[in-house]
Formats: sequence, structure tokens, C-alpha cells
Amino acid sequence: MVIHVQWLICSIAQLPLMGSSSLAPAKPSTIKEGVLLLHIDSSPMLRNGETGDWIGTFEGHKGAVWSCCLDTNALRAASGSADFSAKIWDALTGDELHSFAHKHIVRACAFSEDTNFLLTGGVEKVLRVYDMNRPDAAPREVAKTPGSVRAVTWLHSDQTILSSCTDSGGVRLWDVRTGDIVRTLETKSPVTSAEVSQDGRYITTCDGFSVKFWDANHFGLVKSYNMPCTVESASLEPKYGLKFVAGGEDMWIRVFNFHTGEELACNKGHHGPVHCVRFAPSGESYASGSEDGTIRIWQTGPLTNDDVDMTTNGKVKVSAEEVEGFQISDERKIKEEDLAD
Repeated sequence: MVIHVQWLICSIAQLPLMGSSSLAPAKPSTIKEGVLLLHIDSSPMLRNGETGDWIGTFEGHKGAVWSCCLDTNALRAASGSADFSAKIWDALTGDELHSFAHKHIVRACAFSEDTNFLLTGGVEKVLRVYDMNRPDAAPREVAKTPGSVRAVTWLHSDQTILSSCTDSGGVRLWDVRTGDIVRTLETKSPVTSAEVSQDGRYITTCDGFSVKFWDANHFGLVKSYNMPCTVESASLEPKYGLKFVAGGEDMWIRVFNFHTGEELACNKGHHGPVHCVRFAPSGESYASGSEDGTIRIWQTGPLTNDDVDMTTNGKVKVSAEEVEGFQISDERKIKEEDLAD
């Protein structure tokens, strides 16, 4: 079961070499950009986001892993687990750097944008902030949340914390300095996914059959669209913000027009509910993780401001590469699907 997916751009000089016997830094003249894909399938795994090739697995938890993340420099990874711990890993070597003990299952974790802090939350109903420069110091605890924490993230240059709960609706925004709730974004159902857009303008949330987009600075509701099924995850295209993808219980991944809510594509291939979808930083592809234990990377092609090259008769042409379970098959499985009627 794949329950989390994260993309990150880093230089080739920083690409992890966990599967190698030695680390050889690249020469400055050869440094290029690469894309990493971090996901959970029993244990956190790191892959090359362009090829799907396995890089390494972070091994050490004694229970199911519920959340994982990379810092913005792709130098450290973090994970939260049912073994009542959150762990920090060296993303280059795969070595465990530190383990933070909790009193219950850790469901969510997130590095601050400046990489100096790690935020965790879970069944304890407590948000904790750990100082990465003083990992042995006691964490700062934010006042208790109304329920078990499902999702956490940072925004406003790490001045605000966002969290949602598994058993109550709404997204709560906390002032990091005071620990007080400054705003609650009201929803009818528990929020299963929350994403801050790459430009910091929007917060994308999923609750029940609804995908909502909120103004990240003034907190007003910008858009709300009803989905064909219970939706677990949604992601806004990061480059132009003209499209978003959503996936959930019906096993399909749909592409929608951000401004109108029109369905542009319906991508089929998973054999279980879709737990997570995320766009790549370039917006030219997106990944979906499913109950069936696979990740599919869907290629949407080069993006333009009016997307002329992407649409044919109102439908998007995509291709999907399937990444299975713990490893990639030797033969890459690429399938073209023309979704036009």
C-alpha cells in the first residue's frame, strides 16, 4: 500500500547514492538538476523521479510507517511510524541520524522550509516542533489538537503551522510563535490531504467528496468542487495553476480545470483506492500511490500557459509508468492511453 508521495528538485551533486558502496561528489561543471521521488510502501523509499529507478530504502522502524518527507536541500529525510517514533535519516547514505520517541503513533511529519525544524503529529493529538540544530533538546509542544492528527505542513515562511484531524472536520492554522489557533478553515468532513501550492498562494484540501482551494494569505475559500467519489488526495499543477488532479476510492485519477472544475481526463490503471497524488515540480508529470502497492507516474507533456499542446478535443493525452511495490521491474512498463472519446 502506497500512502505518501513527495517530489523534490535537487542538484545531481546531491542525489543520494544509498545503493552505492562509496560516495563520489560530482564536479561543479557537471552539476545538473535532478528530481527525487519519496514514497512509503511499508518502509520509506527513495527513487529517481525521472526514471523511477530505486535509490534506497530507509530501514529501522519496527512498525508501519505513516509519513515521510525530505528537507528542501534533499540532505535529510524524516519518517513517522506506528512504533511511536519519528526518525531523521541521512538522505545521502540512508543512515539513521536521530530517533524522537513519542507516546503513540506518529501519523504526520514535515520539515520547515528553512530545514531547521521538524513538525510531527499523530494519535496523541499533540503537535511537536523539534529543533534540528539541537536534536537532543526537548521539543516544543503546541496546544492539543481536537483529534488525532492526519496531516501537517508549514506556510508563511515557517511562521504558521497547518494541521488536520482524522475524526473532525476543518483545517487549523497555528501561530508558531504563540502556539494559538489563528484561523480554522471549516469543512464538513475530516480533511485527508492538505497541500500548499508552490507559489504559496493556495491551500488545497480534500474532505469527503470535495476538493477545496483556499487563499493561503487571507484564508478565504476560493474554489470548491464536488468529486465523483470520496477523494483522499488532490494536487494543484505548480507552474501555472491551471489544472489539478484528484484521486480516491474509485481507483481513478482525474484531471480537472482549476477555474471551471471541468473534468479533462480520467486515468485508469490502479487496482485499489488511490491514497495520494502529487504533481512533479515541473508540472509535466504527476504521481499516484494506491492501495494496490504501486506508484504510477503520469506524463502530461510540456506545459504552456494556455496548454494548447496538451489538449485534444477537451481531453488530455497521458502515459503512465508503473512502479511496483519494493522495486521497479527490469522492463519499464509504459502505456499510452488516449482518453479522448
